[in-house]
Amino acid sequence: MVGTAILKIFLLLVGFVLLVKGADFFVDGASGIAKKLKVSTFIIGVTVVAVGTSAPELAVTVMDAVGGSGELIVGNILGSNIINIFLILGISAVVCNLPVEKTTRMIDLPFLILISALFVVLGFFGGSFAWWEGLILLLLYIAFMAYNVILAMRQSKVSLENATAVSVAEKPEVAGEIRGWYGKLKAGYAGLKEKVWFLIIITVVGLGMVVGGAQLVVDSAEFIAVDLIGISPEIVALTVVAFGTSLPELVTSVSAARKGDVGIATGNIIGSNIANLLLIGGVGAICTGANGLPFSTEGLVSGCVSLFAAVLIFASSFGKSKSLGKIAGVIMLVCLLGYYAFVFANFYAFRLY
Repeated sequence: MVGTAILKIFLLLVGFVLLVKGADFFVDGASGIAKKLKVSTFIIGVTVVAVGTSAPELAVTVMDAVGGSGELIVGNILGSNIINIFLILGISAVVCNLPVEKTTRMIDLPFLILISALFVVLGFFGGSFAWWEGLILLLLYIAFMAYNVILAMRQSKVSLENATAVSVAEKPEVAGEIRGWYGKLKAGYAGLKEKVWFLIIITVVGLGMVVGGAQLVVDSAEFIAVDLIGISPEIVALTVVAFGTSLPELVTSVSAARKGDVGIATGNIIGSNIANLLLIGGVGAICTGANGLPFSTEGLVSGCVSLFAAVLIFASSFGKSKSLGKIAGVIMLVCLLGYYAFVFANFYAFRLY
């Protein structure tokens, strides 16, 4: 038992290392590709990065729908969406001011609000999602992705038409500044980031590190919580699973915000939440087949909180600065604490009753 505990703690640390470094590679690759293609980093964030960081939710959904009861799916989707906004976007806004583009305020955020409400309504009537409702969700996601692809193509075309002959070169490194093997390695890495093939490689490798690291963290944390500390599985499901599957979004968005790639930071969260509701929810409803995807009373409460979170982003982006600042970030973090306080209080009140 002691040996297993030490191994799990070691794997937990390895998972965090993979998450952090994988996020760095992933952000460098995705933002580099966006600049090469002259596409907005928000578009990259809301499509490629969002789908990639939603991989853990998709894996949990397919496994539970095929081999389980499907009861974890809705909770994982809504719990991840709540954490994405209240925790991840909250921390990112505290770390760095996050400007919100006009198209995001006028199209992406209203769309997120609309589908959040639709998800709650579809689940509430009948107490589950039928396969055809899952198909509707998937079709909406395909339409959303098609819109972003068309928008990206238009942005790229406009950028090429408006391109000038003026180029601003970065300050070259002085030979004396590159000292030791680490300096040479860093300089070589910076040079390789100018090549598209290398950007693609570090994007894929970074994504693999993020997803693999998230899986290690979830498995190790669940073992430590349940088997070592003795926390109930229900609490672990509400916290560790939802938080663990959102770890890719957390490290990717915070890393992007720290590096100044605010488009990826906001696009990742908005796109990930849309992917969770439409792609993950749609796949889950279809995979559960005739049984349907269960939608409980807890799902209704979490769905309403998820809807409120989307409305909060929308409202916060209409200030004078048209951005999410430190005040908005703090409000989101406080909302997260309030939500979890309610979840824990309700859980223990139900057990006592």
